[in-house]
Amino acid sequence: MFHGIPATPGVGGECSLNWEEVKGPRLPLLQGLYDNMAELFAVVKTMQALEKAYIKDCVTPNEYTAACSRLLVQYKAAFRQVQGSEISSIDEFCRKFRLDCPLAMERIKEDRPITIKDDKGNLNRCIADVVSLFITVMDKLRLEIRAMDEIQPDLRELMETMHRMSHLPPDFEGRQTVSQWLQTLSGMSASDELDDSQVRQMLFDLESAYNAFNRFLHS
Repeated sequence: MFHGIPATPGVGGECSLNWEEVKGPRLPLLQGLYDNMAELFAVVKTMQALEKAYIKDCVTPNEYTAACSRLLVQYKAAFRQVQGSEISSIDEFCRKFRLDCPLAMERIKEDRPITIKDDKGNLNRCIADVVSLFITVMDKLRLEIRAMDEIQPDLRELMETMHRMSHLPPDFEGRQTVSQWLQTLSGMSASDELDDSQVRQMLFDLESAYNAFNRFLHS
């Protein structure tokens, strides 16, 4: 019927192609890979748009720092999903898909928002660290990483970073939330794990605290 494709013996010598056999197990795998590539593409494009918005003073430094820090965390997660034999670096990904985002690439290579210096006491550094730690702990819980010794170090660092932020109100609800969960974890041994109910509650509490932190940055 088509040049180069032999006909399968059958009625009239027509090709009886079994689409289910063609699809096989590869189609879902390919679909997943394409979805992951699309997600990475979107994150890089969004980061490029954010950089332009900051340059044009369309967002405040605090808002920019929080948004850029969140995108950098998302970028790392998205790139891990596509990294392999065909895509070994973000530069290769951009060339392959003709993605021209120089401002985003600079952020990715420096691995920090443009507002952040190397000074650990810098306000924007604290904002970036708080955002990153909130997301890291919540991602671990969603991935069913729930052992005390895998959650407590990040949660303690989150608490210490919030303490360094003198601009954060003393009665900020996020501090109380993190403090309560640190107390819960301190009563557990290193190998003890949070149960399903605790994971669900902790995710709810941390998401509420994270949203409150973002509201503070926008106030």
